[in-house]
Amino acid sequence: MRATAGATWEQTRSEIVRNALSIGIAVATYGVSFGALGTATGLTIAQTCALSVLMFTGGSQFALVSTLASGGTGLSGALAAVLLGTRNTAYSMRMTALLNNKGPLKLLASHLTIDESTAMGLAQDEKSFSGRATQLAFWATGLSVFVLWNLATLIGALAATSIGDPKLFGLDAAIGAGLFALVYPQIQNQKQLAVAFGGAIVALSLASFVTPGVPIISASIVAFIGGYIFTKRAAQTNNPGIEK
Repeated sequence: MRATAGATWEQTRSEIVRNALSIGIAVATYGVSFGALGTATGLTIAQTCALSVLMFTGGSQFALVSTLASGGTGLSGALAAVLLGTRNTAYSMRMTALLNNKGPLKLLASHLTIDESTAMGLAQDEKSFSGRATQLAFWATGLSVFVLWNLATLIGALAATSIGDPKLFGLDAAIGAGLFALVYPQIQNQKQLAVAFGGAIVALSLASFVTPGVPIISASIVAFIGGYIFTKRAAQTNNPGIEK
C-alpha cells in the first residue's frame, strides 16, 4: 500500500499508520488460529506464545506445529521452519540500506523484518520525505503485526485450552489451512504458482512413507530450487550478457 503522491507529511504519515494497522488486524486473524493450533499439538500456552514472540514469522511457525502435530521430531520441525524463514534474510539485506539503523535498533529491525513490513516499506517512494515514508511504513507495519499477532496468539491459545481437547473440534486438521492462508497471498504469478504446486506434489508424494517433517523440508527445497531457476532465467532475459 503506497501513500498518496503529493500529500503532505502529516497526510502521508496518517495514511501509512492506518494501512499498517489494517494489515496488523488482518494478520492477527491467523494469529488466533496459530494460538489454538499450537496447543492442539501439545504445546503449553507459554510455549505457543514464546514461538510467536521469538520466532515471529507465521509460515515458519505453522510449519513447526504442523510437523509436531504429524508426529515429527522437534529437530525436523525446526529445520522446516528455518528453511521457510530464510527469505527474511533476503528482506533484511534489502531493508538495511533503507532503514540505516545501528545498535539495538538494528537488531529490533531484523526481528520485525517479515513479508508485511518489507512489502509496506518497499511500496513507498524511497526518496519521499528523505526516506522517512519508507522507514515509517516498515516500523509501523512491523510493530502493528508484532503486537497484534502475539495478542491474537494468546487469545487463541487460551480459547483452545478452555474448550478442552482441541482435536475434538478438528483444530489439528486446520493447520494445513492456516499455512495455506499465509502462503497463498505471496503467489503473484504463474511461475510462483508452478513452484508452489511442485512443492505440494512432492510433499504429498512423500507424506505416506517418510518421517513426519521430511515432506515439508522437501517441499521447501523444491521451492528454493524453483525460485533460483526462475530468477536466474529472468536475469538472463533482462541481461543477455549474463553467463548461463
